[in-house]
Amino acid sequence: MSDATVAGTTRKLPPVAELAVLVIALTVVGGVYMAAHLPKHFSLAFPVADVVVCGGLVAATVVLLARQKDFAWRTFFLVGRWALAAYAVISGMLVYAFARDHTPAGPMTVLALMLVIWAVDIPVLLAFSVARYAAP
Repeated sequence: MSDATVAGTTRKLPPVAELAVLVIALTVVGGVYMAAHLPKHFSLAFPVADVVVCGGLVAATVVLLARQKDFAWRTFFLVGRWALAAYAVISGMLVYAFARDHTPAGPMTVLALMLVIWAVDIPVLLAFSVARYAAP
């Protein structure tokens, strides 16, 4: 578990940042794999498995974080809300770019799911990184 020092005390926090960074790495790997194979036809087995693993890791991250009672939730939501707005716009632009490029429906669905996971995961990471050092 991660340690965070707040006002001279040490708290044990779940590995939210570590899991979030792992999700970022996995979504990048899946996205690069798919982009490298487009526009040809290719198997979606690896990208779908990647999305399932990433979705499970994001869910685990949210559950671990939600169990924290003594946490700076106000700061977390303040940072998270603005980061989510920014990453929703970025993800939307990327989905639009793939749609304009006439990406087939199967790969487009997987890419869109990866971008949704990415757009949720990064704001959680940013918000956690700020709130973990704020006073609860």
